[in-house]
Amino acid sequence: MSEHKDIDFICNRSKQKALRRHLRKQSTSAEIALWKLLKAGQIDGQRWRRQFGIGPFILDFYCPALKLGIELDGEHHFTVEGDTHDAQRTEILEKLKGIHIIRFENRDVFEQEENVVKFIKDTARERKRFLTESRT
Repeated sequence: MSEHKDIDFICNRSKQKALRRHLRKQSTSAEIALWKLLKAGQIDGQRWRRQFGIGPFILDFYCPALKLGIELDGEHHFTVEGDTHDAQRTEILEKLKGIHIIRFENRDVFEQEENVVKFIKDTARERKRFLTESRT
């Protein structure tokens, strides 16, 4: 972990702008479906961003007010290398920036939409309580 303390955590770096735009234009069907549920404050009135850059990382979805990220995982995540990369990235974001990451498999968005939305709502409420308590 100590080797990551020097990471520059600028949000939405200009050098990543083209990549973030490309990722939005080439969204997976699961990302499109989840975005329809998140956008316009449909989940507890929270504002979400898609393909949001935080330092060297780009999160599928991010709620700045809650410091909550959502990642949708497709096939390339289900390898030893993908799993290791995801775990390291999550650890860095959580330990160094206090950003909580939740993950879903792409298919969950279609097969268990109600459960996904409920989990996001519950996690958002927990984050709101946590952040409120940590400020006092």
